[in-house]
Amino acid sequence: MSRAETVKPDDALEGLDVYRVGGAVRDARLGWPVTDEDWVVVGATPEALTARGFVPVGRDFPVFLHPVTHEEYALARTERKQGHGYTGFVVHASPEVTLEEDLARRDLTINAMAEDRDGRLVDPFDGRQDLDARVLRHVSEAFVEDPLRVLRTARFWARYRELGFVIADDTKRLMRGLCDNGEIAHLVAERVWQETVKALGEPHPMAYFQALHECGALAVWMPELDASDMLARGEAAMARLPAGGEPSQWRWARLLEALEDEAREALCERLRVPNAWRDLARQVARTRALQRQHGDGGLEGSDVMAWFDAIDAWRRSERVAPLQRYLAMETPALAACVDEAWQAASAIQPQALLEEGYRGKALGDALAQRRQARIDDVVGQCNV
Repeated sequence: MSRAETVKPDDALEGLDVYRVGGAVRDARLGWPVTDEDWVVVGATPEALTARGFVPVGRDFPVFLHPVTHEEYALARTERKQGHGYTGFVVHASPEVTLEEDLARRDLTINAMAEDRDGRLVDPFDGRQDLDARVLRHVSEAFVEDPLRVLRTARFWARYRELGFVIADDTKRLMRGLCDNGEIAHLVAERVWQETVKALGEPHPMAYFQALHECGALAVWMPELDASDMLARGEAAMARLPAGGEPSQWRWARLLEALEDEAREALCERLRVPNAWRDLARQVARTRALQRQHGDGGLEGSDVMAWFDAIDAWRRSERVAPLQRYLAMETPALAACVDEAWQAASAIQPQALLEEGYRGKALGDALAQRRQARIDDVVGQCNV
């Protein structure tokens, strides 16, 4: 039996000055679900923690996993800005760093609260007051040392907007300053995308994009979306998602559906968007184009066939049903017609043509022609 298996959770903490910090303290007081708990240890050394069975996992600063609960415990630390971006910091962790000094390096007052092991609140920057007032406010002017805080503040607004939260005017000023002085451009694309994905999963994702628009960050990282009419259309689109699938991916696709192909691809490339997200955005854009053709009153069987080809339906048949549900939200008659056309065309399989003697290019041509004929028949009879 290993030492970790014989240690009780409280045994490993005996004699340590430990505080619960950050999001768990904040969300517990908001009545919001607490998903992760983070802890700070004051007055200790890495050697003292490893001697108790804690496992070091921090790459840039001393963070350890509890030997039993596997929760994260970080040594109290300070940070000093050196260079650009969110990685340009020198970290200092030692037994002399106080809890207040550790909390002072955090971004927002509501994230700079702590609790001791008896649940008593430690709140040197009035985070509880800002929680009650529903205000997202920076801890200090050191906010401007980390441009990532612009995105984090916008993301917290996307999470808590429904509770009545606003971003403090002075904090907006600092966010704007980080964009005006070019510091926001020093973030790496992968980190911007990571925050964006998190925001897309929040209750009000458009608040994230709105906040970035107002401070100037959207113009730097997502200029294709940096227009009030784009944001208004995006908000309306995000409010309606088809059932099933990953909501965040659909929100991203719907946000981009009004963009031209070149603009959409440029945006996805700049942010290093994963292929699955890019593919869904392309499929939704193609489906949106089919809706426009239907709205113009000139829908033909060739348009439906071209849509099946564009979404790679013949090889990726699982794509059809979710996009049909997307169509059904606004154009149910078109969705029904497309569904009928799909059932008719997909019933024609290559095996039957192989048995008729078709091979190679002739097989592909015959398959496409017969599918097209079935689609033409269906669309000709549809009331669309």
